[in-house]
Amino acid sequence: HRFLTSKEEFHAYLRAGGEPSNQVGDEGEEKEEKDKEKKEEEQVSSCQSEPPAKRMRAEDGENREDAGAEEKERPERKRARGQNKSRPCMKPNHYEQSRLCPSVTQGFPGKCHFGPRCRFLHDVGEYLAGKPSDLGQRCVLFDTFGRCVYGVTCRFARAHLGDGHQNVVNAALAKQWEGKLLVRNNLSKDLQHQLRKRKFSFQKAEEYLRGLKLRGGKGGKGSSTEEPEVPNCSALLGDDGGGGGGGGGDGGDAPSIPTVGALTDEDVTKLRLCEKKKLEIQGKLYLAPLTTCGNLPFRRICKRFGADVTCGEMAVCTNLLQGQSSEWALLKRHHTEDIFGVQLEGAFPDTMTKCAELLNRTIEVDFVDINVGCPIDLVYKKGGGCALMTRSNKFEQIVRGMNSVLDVPLTVKIRTGVQEKVNVAHKIIPKIREWGASMVTLHGRSREQRYTRSADWEYISECAKVASPMPLFGNGDILSYEDANRAMETGVSGIMIARQVPVGALIKPWLFTEIKEQRHWDISSRERFDILKDFTNYGLEHWGSDTQGVEKTRKFLLEWLSFLCRYIPVGLLEHLPQRINERPPYYLGRDYLETLMASQNVDDWIKISELLLGPVPPSFTFLPKHKANSYR
Repeated sequence: HRFLTSKEEFHAYLRAGGEPSNQVGDEGEEKEEKDKEKKEEEQVSSCQSEPPAKRMRAEDGENREDAGAEEKERPERKRARGQNKSRPCMKPNHYEQSRLCPSVTQGFPGKCHFGPRCRFLHDVGEYLAGKPSDLGQRCVLFDTFGRCVYGVTCRFARAHLGDGHQNVVNAALAKQWEGKLLVRNNLSKDLQHQLRKRKFSFQKAEEYLRGLKLRGGKGGKGSSTEEPEVPNCSALLGDDGGGGGGGGGDGGDAPSIPTVGALTDEDVTKLRLCEKKKLEIQGKLYLAPLTTCGNLPFRRICKRFGADVTCGEMAVCTNLLQGQSSEWALLKRHHTEDIFGVQLEGAFPDTMTKCAELLNRTIEVDFVDINVGCPIDLVYKKGGGCALMTRSNKFEQIVRGMNSVLDVPLTVKIRTGVQEKVNVAHKIIPKIREWGASMVTLHGRSREQRYTRSADWEYISECAKVASPMPLFGNGDILSYEDANRAMETGVSGIMIARQVPVGALIKPWLFTEIKEQRHWDISSRERFDILKDFTNYGLEHWGSDTQGVEKTRKFLLEWLSFLCRYIPVGLLEHLPQRINERPPYYLGRDYLETLMASQNVDDWIKISELLLGPVPPSFTFLPKHKANSYR
């Protein structure tokens, strides 16, 4: 109990910069704090008030009546759940009024494609006159790669600018990285143009979809019985040699696609299911696809701490088919991610099958995952995510279609069901195995539960038996190595860590190390700060070291800090381990930095970001994406 404190003492300690304050009970200071909080609440109307459990006093003896009164008031309070959809959005022109033309940054000032119509500056002197001051003496891009591609626009430019604002290059260091592809799965301009003009050829997908149409169009029962499959590797090909367009789900009576040109080996020999690359990840630690926070720099942090399998953030198939750069950015893969997959969301077999073929031909992945676990209304009401569990015909067509066009394994992520006490996963899993999926991941909560209450690991255990011999990974409530051990005892093939709110990997990314070394890590505030420093360096590498890249890194750092503040240091706990659904009470850490990292206040998160990325731009605002993190 010696670390527990009140809200007023907690904020007074932070205001005093870690010095013991004898003014905690001062009425003037308390009034100032209250006025400040009131003003903040007026400025951000969507910011949620503090949960009742957080306001409860540490003393449980003399204040039980007050606690009981609070319990009665709880049903009247609106629950903080879902997303802050109306949160403020900081666009590049909000923090950088005058931007330098990329042609000048890249050293080709006379080759601007837009000529006099260009809306960016071409005069370096004019740009530097209005450029914000540098944020530090060293540039992570220059120190790592020997060259910073952002030149004068870099916010650490003094580290690599010579006479006449020329960009200095460390030739010896740059030569070491020459020809090495650090990040794969980029969207080329040519491919983007093909997608936008609808000139990309989806031959295999269209072949499969034609077969669906011939068998009854909108999800007739024929799709489950007439799907042409080769039962084993010893089965012989048909009389026609399997050539042309006879495969991919058309059925035996479907007409083949007329082809022109020489007959190739690919035409004659169709890749059979038994010849697909196997997904050998049993017993490995799988970092789940995490919306917003599961970006490439965060995955690099988790990879360093021992994550074996990583997956990109959920990507919407229709956006990928349209060639949207922001959606394709979710597919990027760092060279350190040795087992990497992408997760797709969609509601219809045509878009999902086409998207699978597109990715199969254009990016490098080890598996493709279908998101049938997303609970948010935006996805569910369109028939995607959890809704597919109630649309078995469409679900089957999607799985069979994607499997027919992919050369890599197809996996599926589901929940226990849609309704809270109506579990249906055990009925769906055998069908998913029959449709051709290589693995299933089961989140032990229903859609109605979202991320509240405890995951049902007993039910996950039952489903693991039903899924056999197909591997089944379990997901939910893993925050310590004991949790992981108990999960593995249920008979699952592996564990996924972890999906959205609450999230083990976001609260403590060193969880992978704890599981592998079977210990509780009492990590110091300095070590945690170094992790944040590494994240910012990875972010500047990934998003850029110019003003736009710095602020993008800051945005994702703040989103992550909204989860990290829930961590309670091991050395402060009375009972191990920390429970994932428990909100920590107010406590003072063992030093100022540890206390600052425990703050639920947005302003304190911004303060941490300023220690790493310098002062925020004028009129900077931030509100977390998830309402559960929005209270102060």
